[in-house]
Amino acid sequence: MNARFLTDQGQVRSLNEDAGGIFFNQSDQLLAVIADGMGGHQAGDVASSMAVSMVKEGWESIPNDLSPHEAEQWLVETLRTVNEKMYIRATEVKECEGMGTTIVITIMTNEFITVAHIGDSRCYTLHEKNLTQITEDHSLVNELIRSGEISKQEAHHHPRKNVVLKALGTQHAVQADYRTLTIEENERVLLCTDGLTDKLSDEEIETFMNTHEAIEEIATQMVDLANERGGEDNITLILIDNKEKLEEGEETC
Repeated sequence: MNARFLTDQGQVRSLNEDAGGIFFNQSDQLLAVIADGMGGHQAGDVASSMAVSMVKEGWESIPNDLSPHEAEQWLVETLRTVNEKMYIRATEVKECEGMGTTIVITIMTNEFITVAHIGDSRCYTLHEKNLTQITEDHSLVNELIRSGEISKQEAHHHPRKNVVLKALGTQHAVQADYRTLTIEENERVLLCTDGLTDKLSDEEIETFMNTHEAIEEIATQMVDLANERGGEDNITLILIDNKEKLEEGEETC
């Protein structure tokens, strides 16, 4: 299994409010996480970094392999705890008022993948050359698509396309969506923020992920294209290839 994390400030923003990483528990199970922060001042940066740091700390302390059911339970409980602590900080520290973050987390083994998310950061899988979006955006435009009020094409140009309906830390309690899937050899998994998906279509992402290039090159090419098309937002992704064994010391970037 090979994994790479890449984040880019983009062409417009003065601060990168995205955070993420690739981490291992004590049984060498892989967790990948991406968070896209929001809020005034530097609160978005604080929110995303805080979420990733807490997930990392909890994950690296786990001594044993988790089963799919245990992975789901751990994600639900962890996100509940992170949300509570973030919400308390946002109410007690004036500079952090209103802060929040999207989050998407994948626990991945050679047998299964468990995904949890809040907001519009996404997880995709590539199986037998077909790209599938595993998560469903908690966003205004996605609800409009679901209700038939707008099309997917119209959503790309909607004036409120970046409005999320759920975020970590903005309410006292928030429910993450989660699911577990069987993973097969040679599958690829992509986690990403809307800085990527606002600029690249699913068809383009599928084409990139089907190439035989190293995942470092694929990740760089997708970020470069998002920047070429304006790069108005921070751009962050994690690409995982369920094929090669990760080399010693390459778990994080």
